Amino acid sequence: MTILEQTIAAIRPADPAAVAEARAHQDRLTKPRGALGALEDVAVRLAGASAVSPPPLPTPPALAIFAADHGVHAQGVSPWPQEVTLQMVGNFLAGGAVANAFAAQVGASVTVVDVGVAADLDPAPGLRISKVAYGTADMSRGPAMTAVQATAALEAGIAVARDLVDAGARCLVTGDMGIANTTASAALICAFTGHDAAVVTGRGTGADDETLARKVAVVREALRVNGLAGPQGVPSGAGALETLAAVGGLEHAAIAGFILGGAACGVPVILDGVIAGSAALAAAALAPAAVDHCVAGHRSAEPGHAVALDHLGLRPLVELELRLGEGTGGLLAHPLVCAAVRAMREVATFDSAGVTEKEA
Repeated sequence: MTILEQTIAAIRPADPAAVAEARAHQDRLTKPRGALGALEDVAVRLAGASAVSPPPLPTPPALAIFAADHGVHAQGVSPWPQEVTLQMVGNFLAGGAVANAFAAQVGASVTVVDVGVAADLDPAPGLRISKVAYGTADMSRGPAMTAVQATAALEAGIAVARDLVDAGARCLVTGDMGIANTTASAALICAFTGHDAAVVTGRGTGADDETLARKVAVVREALRVNGLAGPQGVPSGAGALETLAAVGGLEHAAIAGFILGGAACGVPVILDGVIAGSAALAAAALAPAAVDHCVAGHRSAEPGHAVALDHLGLRPLVELELRLGEGTGGLLAHPLVCAAVRAMREVATFDSAGVTEKEA
């Protein structure tokens, strides 16, 4: 078996007994039933994923920022030059990005992974070079990646997840960097959900009206030339890999692998924004049970993100109109995920505290 096949085989769906016990335990805590809202659902989800109630505390967290470039940038879908990908990798490594500040706030380690930057990077602390290619091909002219490249990127993400868990991480947070990657994200969301490009394509890093219209047209063309337009059905199995290769980015594939790797290790994965959401669609198509190990950190301002989360059945924890990426929304959500578990582990029950329950 390949690394990808082994990882998928190791993923287990939510344990129904742990889910039932977690839900019953929530109802015995010294609070009105349902009073913690979505946090109760998060705690129950983590119990099911870990197959134990209460679930382990999801700390310490580890952020992995997967960086790659995109051939579709040549179609004028972003107002930012492609070299910004490389420059932002340097900024992450120097500790100067928003993701670095938020990671420090929650005590998360930061690993930057070069999975497809269109330049050679010098070795540096915090940098992992797992380059599959120097960016993708232009998806509006044909497949962005070969199946071999997509598999290599998936397995690079799996390896990062495994190594971070082996190093002590008990929660993984997805991060990304790649100019034009919201275009690939929109194409993936269209392909995996069947929605039209105009519905799911957003402004990304500040596209004006003209650029947005071009972006929608490019997404439609990419779907057409790759045979993904129309009612072709939701890809799964080999079709999911082919779809990911056709219109995804190297960082999308690596994040999908990162999600699969975390799920196989039994560690929760907090998803960031639209890049992570589109990558999670690919991960879920390859291994549906992987979704049971995911938490949606936030809902971004990108319209496709809400579509992706709805398709995955995930409820975002916060909505702050973020559209930065890097893992920032996932990092902001981490304290809420920890709070949900602490409530399960540390709050007294009515019986243990001697508190009278509400009359039936």
